[in-house]
Amino acid sequence: MTALSPVLSGARVTVEGGPNRPPMEARQTDHLLALARATAQDLALGDIRAVRVGGASDGNFTAGIGIPTLDGLGAVGAHAHAEGEYAVIAEMPRRAALVAGLVAHLLPSVG
Repeated sequence: MTALSPVLSGARVTVEGGPNRPPMEARQTDHLLALARATAQDLALGDIRAVRVGGASDGNFTAGIGIPTLDGLGAVGAHAHAEGEYAVIAEMPRRAALVAGLVAHLLPSVG
């Protein structure tokens, strides 16, 4: 971004800002990731992989104040927020089952 140059006479390019989200540390997610993996195994959904990405999400805010946070539990697909973005429709029931199972493990029993 800082290498941008104006193309019109008299125009200028000003780049401001910088990182605005705290990092999401892996150690903050270890317990939830283990629980998600166990839930996936219980539901015969296969292995859950942990990945690191260079982007940020609103989860960085919750993780930044010490709340255990998992990110990436949404749709399975590729090219997020870019041209060619897609979701694999066939994976939606599996992902919904994983999230529902994870929530059920986290909520205290009722009655």
